Amino acid sequence: MSEFEPGRPLVLRGGTVLPMTDGREVLDRADVLIEGDRITAVGPDLPVPDGTAEIDASGGIVMPGMIDTHRHMWQTAMRGYGADWTLTQYFVWYYLEHGKRFRPDDVHAGNVLAALEAIDAGVTTVVDWSHGLQTLDHADAAVDALRSVPGRFVLAYGNIQAPPAEWTGTQEFRDFAGKLIGGDMLGFQIAFDVVGDPSFPEKPAFEVARDLGVPVTTHAGVWGATSDEGIKQMHDHGFMTPETVYVHAASLSADSYHRIAATGGSISVSTESEQSAGQGYPPTWVLRTHDIPVSLSMDTSVWWSGDLFSAMRTTLGADRCRMHLEAHNQGDTVTHCSLRADQVVEWATRGGARTLGRDDLGSLEPGKKADVVLIKNDDSPVSFPVLNPYGHVAFQAQRGDVHTVVVDGRVVKHDHRLVGADLAAARREIEATVEYLRSSMGEEAWVAGMHPEVPEAKVLDNPYTYTDYRSASTHTR
Repeated sequence: MSEFEPGRPLVLRGGTVLPMTDGREVLDRADVLIEGDRITAVGPDLPVPDGTAEIDASGGIVMPGMIDTHRHMWQTAMRGYGADWTLTQYFVWYYLEHGKRFRPDDVHAGNVLAALEAIDAGVTTVVDWSHGLQTLDHADAAVDALRSVPGRFVLAYGNIQAPPAEWTGTQEFRDFAGKLIGGDMLGFQIAFDVVGDPSFPEKPAFEVARDLGVPVTTHAGVWGATSDEGIKQMHDHGFMTPETVYVHAASLSADSYHRIAATGGSISVSTESEQSAGQGYPPTWVLRTHDIPVSLSMDTSVWWSGDLFSAMRTTLGADRCRMHLEAHNQGDTVTHCSLRADQVVEWATRGGARTLGRDDLGSLEPGKKADVVLIKNDDSPVSFPVLNPYGHVAFQAQRGDVHTVVVDGRVVKHDHRLVGADLAAARREIEATVEYLRSSMGEEAWVAGMHPEVPEAKVLDNPYTYTDYRSASTHTR
């Protein structure tokens, strides 16, 4: 019997366990026992069935698998390409110029790589905000890719090349959705944006979602693209539900936040994206005042890192920066931080589970699904001491510190290496997509897209002159 044969019980021994239950407690030198696809016990010195495989978690942190509620996985073949883009340049490249070039094979390549990098970073559940599904062949390719990787995924079906009322209105779409609705390892949402047109052209798509009983995920509160008017239309027509996910929501009015809070929706915050692309200031500071549930997401690898350690870190930084700036503008000083490390770890785990309506994910408790991450790196001087485990996860840990990842009771990463992953095949797929895009665009357009013009900056006139004291000293000799 192999060490981690499917169905064999597994115990992670002696780690610092963050169960992510209501009290946000920390369990020192505790064990987590997994049998089948479930956690069956959490505590110190657990008795285990004969034949249980054991992982030494001592010196490490055991936590629930992280959950990303908004990632454009199909774009991963373009990793880092748009590092210097604004949101406008992103829209032009994908929506108007080159997004339509992507073939089903290219969607498949991006999804495979994105899925592998997610589980490598301890992100055990990802919402694939897949708005590049121009045809059902593209959608089939996306699903095939997600099913080929042993992670937990939700396909959020979208198509930026056509109005949502058009592509949701076919029987073929309904048939496709019916195959995924209610899935455990692969779930389903509908992904589209509400642009605020007075005619509310998205209304038929909302009606399809309501008929199918599936959530809508939408980019809301994106400066210059989606506004309060879209929120008002959704609310007035009864389409705001507790299952609705509002991505970014960074430039909305208090009235819109009240509507979201009153209808029980949640907001997926992509802090690296909001900071860099310009959707608005990352809104966690205002969401707390409205008591709106929060989850975290990374958005797209075209710009940003595909892990939630970066998301947690930048979210704490942005929220605290806003708090200090507001205080300084009033001549005041912040003496106590409002947003704490344990809160962002909660958003990255249990918050994501709540957003997806998955009570069986997001915490380490008996009966919950066995999606578990061990953070441990004995070769790193940053691995010790672990004094504040939540602070360690949020500020110290990185992708390379993810030692073991378990999804649905299956070990998919161990000893810092993915288990059974064919990275060579993933690389070949990505290289084929990059070569196709590069050749179809032409070299000049390819290079220009990666290096947008730098705006001219005016340097202020300086009223001061300065004489180096050393020069002055030499002159007086």
